[in-house]
Amino acid sequence: MSATRDSATRSRAAAAVGPPWQSGNRGPFPGARKRRRRARRSVEDRVLGVLRWAVIVTAVIATAGPLLYGVLLSLRPFQSVVSEPLDLFPAPGELTVESYPTAMAEYGLGGNMWNSLQVAVATAALAILLSVLGAYAAVRLRFFGRDAVNVVFLGVYLLPGIVLAVPLFVLLSRIGLTGSLAGLVFVYVAQTVPVALYMLRTYLAAVPSSVEEAAMIDGCGRLALIRRVVLPMAMPGVAATALYVFMIAWNEYLFALLFLVADRDRWTVSLGIAQLTEFSVPTTVLMAGSIAITVPVVAGFFLAQRLLVTGLTSGAEKG
Repeated sequence: MSATRDSATRSRAAAAVGPPWQSGNRGPFPGARKRRRRARRSVEDRVLGVLRWAVIVTAVIATAGPLLYGVLLSLRPFQSVVSEPLDLFPAPGELTVESYPTAMAEYGLGGNMWNSLQVAVATAALAILLSVLGAYAAVRLRFFGRDAVNVVFLGVYLLPGIVLAVPLFVLLSRIGLTGSLAGLVFVYVAQTVPVALYMLRTYLAAVPSSVEEAAMIDGCGRLALIRRVVLPMAMPGVAATALYVFMIAWNEYLFALLFLVADRDRWTVSLGIAQLTEFSVPTTVLMAGSIAITVPVVAGFFLAQRLLVTGLTSGAEKG
């Protein structure tokens, strides 16, 4: 009787537990499931790896393809382009750089680049000088309405340029700066200071306040503190902001057209390249001019690459 009761108990226990292949912790099958999961994960990794490289290659072709075609087009004779416009890869024997001197000298793009370089460098220098002081005050100094001022800085930058065109034209006309590069620098500084100040706030906030307090205890004044302590530590962010302001001043078209259209000798690259879009200008010359005006910006990125990467990440770390 006791043996019968024990056998029934074991049967009920076995029925409750179930066979080994239905248990997650018993029997030989959990190892097989792990192998299947591992195999599935390996397949997913391979598929995602292939898709990742496919997306990268597609993005590179979509972005660098037109630029590469423009470079090759600028190195071909115009007669060859007219006879075979769909030939993407020219023969090595027909490559020539005659379109670049034509765009620089004959169409005046070299002088336009020199004017833009003066305007962009002056704008970047003045905008950074003013923005560093304003950003430091917005980060470290306590005054009434500080948070509202920070929002106003960005709000001013968001105003469309066409809204400010007429007031700025009237203002520069009254002070006699219409048609001059100095007046254009004044306009660009007024345009770029808000965004430069907004960007520099993040980088200056990343500077530890304890370092500034230690310098002030040692007798360092406020201006000396900014020059000797804050600026060296925030230099990556300053470089990133300066290059961004440089690009804005280099590529700007509306205000350059508004203030300099009457004096061709003072045209910037945006006006000069717009002139090359006329139907009488060969396509190869247009491509050569377009490639040439991108060289200063690309060179600036390569020269400041390390500072740019460090500056952008240092601003994000403060969050």
